[in-house]
Amino acid sequence: MLNIQLLPFPVLRTARLTLRQLTSTDAPVIQLFRSDPEFLRYIPRLPETTLAQAQAHLNLLDQLLRTNEGIAWGLCREERPEELLGTICLWQFQPENYRAEVGYGLHPAHGGQGLMTEALEAVVHYAFGLLGLHSLEAHVDPANAASIRLLEKQGFVREGYFRENCYFQGRFLDSAVYSRLAPR
Repeated sequence: MLNIQLLPFPVLRTARLTLRQLTSTDAPVIQLFRSDPEFLRYIPRLPETTLAQAQAHLNLLDQLLRTNEGIAWGLCREERPEELLGTICLWQFQPENYRAEVGYGLHPAHGGQGLMTEALEAVVHYAFGLLGLHSLEAHVDPANAASIRLLEKQGFVREGYFRENCYFQGRFLDSAVYSRLAPR
């Protein structure tokens, strides 16, 4: 079984981004993200509109990190490490299967610039190279064409399509699962 060790926190760098640890000073931006209808467009989650909710989310992420159950990075431009553009995480670790789930979100104001492509590439490299995972999965709203393009660009393939498997706000929603295997 894989022994996952997430500390010390790994800061990742790309050509334009620093992927850093989230801190309590990020709570106002996390609140903005998690309450923005456009940011939540493809995420079946109610908006979180208070700073206390954002701080509780950051506390949960910190707990997951300390127990080696998940890791989340804040995406920032190299020259402005205090300005949070989005987040990306690895969680739902299955050490016995050498597998984890990747999740991400970018504020719509920063979309279309290839930033999440850079971030996902760095996290995939970390997951396969440094953690020793064998596979990654991502759960996607099938209507989220941009997220599907991002995953496919990074070598993920659709493995499953689940019809009406999520009930949210009086509607049943579909979801798709994409995965990628480590290079051999």
